[in-house]
Amino acid sequence: MLKVDQIKLSVNDSESKLKGIIAHKLKVNENVIKDFSILKKSIDARKKPDVYYVFSVIVTLSKDDEKRILAKCKKDNNINPYKPMVYTIPKFNKESDSPIVIGAGPAGLFAAYILALNNMHPLILERGKMVEERTNDILKFWETGVLDTSSNVQFGEGGAGTFSDGKLNTLVNDKLGRNKFVLETFVKFGAPSNILYDYKPHIGTDILKIVIANMRKEIISLGGEFKFNTTVSDFIFENNKIIGVKANGKSYFSDTVILAIGHSARDTFKKLHDLNVYMEAKDFAVGFRIEHPQEMISYTMYSDAFSKLEPAPYKLAANLNNGRGVYSFCMCPGGFVVNSSSEENRLVVNGMSYSKRDSKNANSAIVVSVGANEFDKSNPLSGIAFQRAIEEAAFKAGNGYIPQQLYGDFKVKRLSKSYGDFSSETKGKTSFGMLSDIFSQDIYQSFIDGMGIFGSKIKGFDRDDAILSGVESRTSSPVRINRNEYFQANIAGLYPCGEGAGYAGGITSAAMDGIKVAEAVISNLNL
Repeated sequence: MLKVDQIKLSVNDSESKLKGIIAHKLKVNENVIKDFSILKKSIDARKKPDVYYVFSVIVTLSKDDEKRILAKCKKDNNINPYKPMVYTIPKFNKESDSPIVIGAGPAGLFAAYILALNNMHPLILERGKMVEERTNDILKFWETGVLDTSSNVQFGEGGAGTFSDGKLNTLVNDKLGRNKFVLETFVKFGAPSNILYDYKPHIGTDILKIVIANMRKEIISLGGEFKFNTTVSDFIFENNKIIGVKANGKSYFSDTVILAIGHSARDTFKKLHDLNVYMEAKDFAVGFRIEHPQEMISYTMYSDAFSKLEPAPYKLAANLNNGRGVYSFCMCPGGFVVNSSSEENRLVVNGMSYSKRDSKNANSAIVVSVGANEFDKSNPLSGIAFQRAIEEAAFKAGNGYIPQQLYGDFKVKRLSKSYGDFSSETKGKTSFGMLSDIFSQDIYQSFIDGMGIFGSKIKGFDRDDAILSGVESRTSSPVRINRNEYFQANIAGLYPCGEGAGYAGGITSAAMDGIKVAEAVISNLNL
């Protein structure tokens, strides 16, 4: 098999023309190509108005034809032999107590899945509800404002990413095939197969919920057990080793506990800190969601070809002279701004898209890096206190609703009174409020400086009627729970894992970290 890169196809052409383009690239007749499959698919819009799909493909030929083509095209770096990367599931060869997995987000689910495939019967403890019931609680919250602090956008089966755009791309350097295994697992449990080759794969919150439910059913069929509405409140240590946990007044015993608690489990962070589990405060970023008409973003990215393509995403970043970074985060084409609160009298927002990405607006967080200037990093929990303070300010600014301010009003610190040329797409009630008063002057000015730079990259990005919603405070975990080369905390048998522990950022990287931790559990128990 050969891997052939940089196969270009106009967005105006049918993919049925691909085989001919590949044959031309290889300088052979089409009948020489036995078969081909798409490995990657992206979009090249650098030479607008001409916009192209760009493919990497795997081509199957006879061995003689493959040798002949490689010899003839040896100077072409886009034509190379292809060896598929296959993830090898580790094997457990001993007996042990059932490992406990705390949290049923992507890290916890994939850790549990690997353990279940090894007949290790993991017990998954999740403070929230299964995804079907959780969805009902969230819809009720968006409609009525009545918050269930254990079943919401942050807590429940699937984790915080369940109610997002469902992005599955990652920047993690993967040499062992874990990323591919994650995507293949998603397809196995109901995701569309195009995520295996799309350059920026996503499945949307609607499909993600189906995948999660199917994955849970498979883990149960393999001998795993789930306990929902079960909040771990304490940890049982003995001789610097974990022997179990306490939840809902009961004790569950195991000498292997995976901490996949998510970035919003603030009570659990405090309990672990009180028990002298080593952790540290880490930098993160805060800011606001911004909305624009999706048609404006798509036209800027793709010119007249935008109507033939899916809604366009964007990614923006700037390093300011004051040392801060400003960047877009969790961009949602055709998405909604959602109330993602998990604590009473505090308000946080996030972005969400369905698989069709068919809302009228594009939204993204525009966030500013924060750290030692905002909180005392010698205190591991100080970042949480900072988050809570700005979430309380956001709650007050909107009188309990999502506070919004048009960007033009934000710049001059004036209360907005109405929308401009387009309205907001939100899940949860909104109210105009003074977002410009929430952060320090330095963060406020950094946000404005970053917006000016982004306006020079995407025409209209800094338009006065762009809609800001606040506050975006949970871009990543504010703590990192330290782990050693065996993936364990300073308490033997306790495995910090995923985004909440500070080792991932997003659905796929969290899932991959869950796999890595499960591998470590198996390796350590096999010793």
